[in-house]
Amino acid sequence: MKRPRLMVLGLTVLLFLAACGGGNSATGAGGSSGSSGGKLSGTLTVFAASSLTEVFGTLGDTLKADNPGLKITFNFAGSPALATQLTQGAPADVFASANETQMKVVTDAGLQAGAPGIFAGNVLEIAVPKDNPGHVTGLADFAKPELTLAVCAPDVPCGAAAKKVFAAAGIQAKPDTEEEDVKAALTKVELGEVDAALVYATDVRAAGAGVTGIPFPEAGQAVTRYPICRLTAAPNPRAAQAFVDLVRSDAGQRALEAAGFRAPGS
Repeated sequence: MKRPRLMVLGLTVLLFLAACGGGNSATGAGGSSGSSGGKLSGTLTVFAASSLTEVFGTLGDTLKADNPGLKITFNFAGSPALATQLTQGAPADVFASANETQMKVVTDAGLQAGAPGIFAGNVLEIAVPKDNPGHVTGLADFAKPELTLAVCAPDVPCGAAAKKVFAAAGIQAKPDTEEEDVKAALTKVELGEVDAALVYATDVRAAGAGVTGIPFPEAGQAVTRYPICRLTAAPNPRAAQAFVDLVRSDAGQRALEAAGFRAPGS
């Protein structure tokens, strides 16, 4: 995994927070941490798409380093599963989805505190085991029945994106398995259980030397846009706003870029 590089960026983010007076830029229902006269504390619960696991973990570590009394709990999973949990009453402070469709499920239920903001983009990439035993070279190989192939389920953002790129390329894909989130698809590659999987470019980068990534031109036809919002019933609104602000700050954007994410407007 590219954790060392993200840790360096975590220090950059930490400097950003320190320059802002220990989180003074984070304002929410409880005001900024500076105006309330202290550091953030309590528990912050973040529901986030599984493709954000590494970079959100790093940003969370940075926020905790500046606020020693703060505990952060992440729930990383497929965006549809997270949206369902939230609409069924699961307590959380922040929701970050891997597409706008699942964020709309949450906003249609009136669970957002303010309009969600797009903070990153992502594109698909073919992941194969390091030695590429299936000799996969491009997207057209997903139509070969002799290969063992994985994609995400159609209702998951990476699965919806896969459907778009297959259509753009005129390919009748023949996957052997449809996974509940992108990390599950990537794990199939890392374990050598499939010849190839269609995952996000950021997941290929995070996997490091364990897998090989194969970009393809049609990926640009299905750019995934990531929205984030603080939730209305957030148990810790100050910490929730601080985390959202950090993700959308210049330092947060640099960390996302280093992890392979695209800028929000790209």
